Amino acid sequence: MKDFVEIRWHGRGGQGTVTAAKALAEAAIVGDKHIQAFPEYGPERMGAPIRVYNRISSEPITIHCPVRNPSIVIVLDPSLLGAVDVLEGATDDAVVIVNTSMDPETLKTKMDAGNKRVYSVDATKISLDCIGRVMPNTPIMGALVKVTDIVTLETLVEHIKEVFAKKFSDEVINGNVKAINRAYEEVKG
Repeated sequence: MKDFVEIRWHGRGGQGTVTAAKALAEAAIVGDKHIQAFPEYGPERMGAPIRVYNRISSEPITIHCPVRNPSIVIVLDPSLLGAVDVLEGATDDAVVIVNTSMDPETLKTKMDAGNKRVYSVDATKISLDCIGRVMPNTPIMGALVKVTDIVTLETLVEHIKEVFAKKFSDEVINGNVKAINRAYEEVKG
């Protein structure tokens, strides 16, 4: 992992975007990283577009503002692609992961992504198959750890098991772990 990584998540209220960013940050702590995870939204309702940010660093983080130039962009809701400039400020070589069944090359052209590395994974389908409802946040984390080295798959899975054990049944936990693993295998780019 680079010494300092900034991530911007794009999703809609109720999709688990905040939960995913927080879980990723907590998993990074296991690797002795310094972290930030925070949302940017006001009084929006369920379904409204939101942005969530992560900073992960090997050194203490002293800045406290929204992420303006992310090296990783994650899009949980593909309907945001036409409504929000998800690539705004992203570095030229940014990793972009989108929840869609569209192939990465078509997606890259549609997004006019230049030299950015674009990946796609059908996190919605995976969540329906594995969890039984639309909750793309968990599978998208599997895709993220596959295409980056922020945390290992094993670290993420163990963290999810630990955190989810406090509030969910074994069936829900196992479905989420299956979704993470499946997205890890199915991400394309």
